[in-house]
Amino acid sequence: MASRAPLVFAVLLGALLWTGLPGVPGGTTAFATSPAVEVAREEEPQGSGYREVVETTESLPTQGDLKATMRVVTLVPTRGYTPIQVTVHNNGGQPRPVRLSIHSQGRVMERSLELGPRERTVTWLLMPADLQSGSLHLDSPGMDTASRGFYLDSYRGARVMVLGDVKAFEAATGLSRAPENLEPLVATRFVDPRTAPRELAAYAGYDAVLVAVPADQVPDDVWAVLETFAVTGGKLALDQPPANPRLRFPLLQDEKAELSPYGFGFVRQFRDCRKQAPGCGFNLWEDTTRSPAVVVPAGPPPRWERYSMLSDGRLPLLSSARAPVGRFMLLIFLFVLAVGPGGWMLARRKGPLAVLIAVPTLALLTSLGLVAWSVLVDGFSVHAARYSLTLLDRERSRAVTVGLNAWYANLAEDSVRMPASSVLLASESSTGQEDPPRFLDWTNGLVVKNSFLPSRSYREWGEVAVVSSRARLTAHKTDGGVQVQNALGAPLKGGTLKLDGQLYVLPELADGAEGLAPPEEAEAGEVDLLGLEHEPRMRFQDAVAPLIQELEDGAFVARLGGRGFTPTAALDVELDAALHVVRGQVEEARR
Repeated sequence: MASRAPLVFAVLLGALLWTGLPGVPGGTTAFATSPAVEVAREEEPQGSGYREVVETTESLPTQGDLKATMRVVTLVPTRGYTPIQVTVHNNGGQPRPVRLSIHSQGRVMERSLELGPRERTVTWLLMPADLQSGSLHLDSPGMDTASRGFYLDSYRGARVMVLGDVKAFEAATGLSRAPENLEPLVATRFVDPRTAPRELAAYAGYDAVLVAVPADQVPDDVWAVLETFAVTGGKLALDQPPANPRLRFPLLQDEKAELSPYGFGFVRQFRDCRKQAPGCGFNLWEDTTRSPAVVVPAGPPPRWERYSMLSDGRLPLLSSARAPVGRFMLLIFLFVLAVGPGGWMLARRKGPLAVLIAVPTLALLTSLGLVAWSVLVDGFSVHAARYSLTLLDRERSRAVTVGLNAWYANLAEDSVRMPASSVLLASESSTGQEDPPRFLDWTNGLVVKNSFLPSRSYREWGEVAVVSSRARLTAHKTDGGVQVQNALGAPLKGGTLKLDGQLYVLPELADGAEGLAPPEEAEAGEVDLLGLEHEPRMRFQDAVAPLIQELEDGAFVARLGGRGFTPTAALDVELDAALHVVRGQVEEARR
């Protein structure tokens, strides 16, 4: 037997080498691969199927006729706010006021309701996406506070909200549940379209929203919110598009197109993808990989890296947010000279007692100088730099705006109000906000209270909003150019107008003033339509694309000053910088 051992070992070694050869069935792949194969591998998604975030219904320990349940283990969106579904049922015969609130890490999000007799309502509380857990409290007169803790699902891949159920989603996308050991293409959260949220903030944080049910199963007010979601930069997919899509999405250029730009976002209709491989689910995943946010405000640097730059090496948009180090160093240098050599000379001439009096006096004067600088230069007002990109929808008298605001206040600004058709976006920096707002009231839109702007700190907020607006630019051709009237509600700083195939330069005009726009001498491709500096432009990412497209006849791009079109424009601030780029269709003046 011992003599056969080398022979058996040789046979086994040969078999292993044979199965390890490239090109042999069961063997290993070759080390060298063609470039085409490598490119194909790079284009393939790194996952398959989908992951369903299963939500469970939990009851609150209420008393009497009031019953309440909540849906927990909810999928947290990429940014913005996580909508938490709460159902409240008043079994009694009398109206009952109810206050729902979520408490998490010292922050409170609340909504107040008024339930009629035997009324059952489904409502939503929205909590910032940086929070992963909390405790829901229910308060009503005559009963003790009922509460229940919960945790959220913090999956970090592509996240999709689906209006519909699992069966409708699988039929629409062709995707199946991904095995536990494989990364899914998307993670999904399923919402009943009849009780879906009516606030834009509930959708804005998800990478895409899919309507997986027929159009007639979605209420009209939900369709209105979904249209607002798409036009302000969202990725909306429709499994069964309406018979006339323009009734729901009036800005569609081609109602039969598979993928259509829509304002700052996109609308996808599942049509040809049903007949093509790999199917509509792959297209939905592609949509989630597009630019994730239309505006990305910068966050603060880590606490151990305090310098003039913000996170990711960005610079503040406000010069007042940077301490005047040079002037302060000069003042301190003069103080050192006065205390050091000056004190020695004073001691020789007047004696030690004079030094004991002079040094505290100089220290007091230096401190008063620093305080005077803060009061006289920074003042007690809120300083702001405001930038925005706006698409004017003249037919529907509305302005679709993506805004970026940089703030600095010596004294804290506590409160700001946002309508339901707008979203206030915080920085997505890994360091998070310093001293984030501690109280959010969602009863009628959003009211931010406590620490919207902390004192003596720099903060950036992003905004997306659709607001009513009658802003317009009127024009008529005349000798030497085009006579324009600025009715945009802010000072006109310049811009470009295209009329009858010719480009014209918009002049600087006060609000309500008229002026002559001469012909543009540069070619269409050479004109800088935005005029934004590098720092604010980098924060807008792909939101600039709809404004820099080639102008069609009758279109204009105007650069405005003032406070812009977003809801925070109502705040009383001292503008250090402002630029608002507006694109729309000119209104021809009647003569």
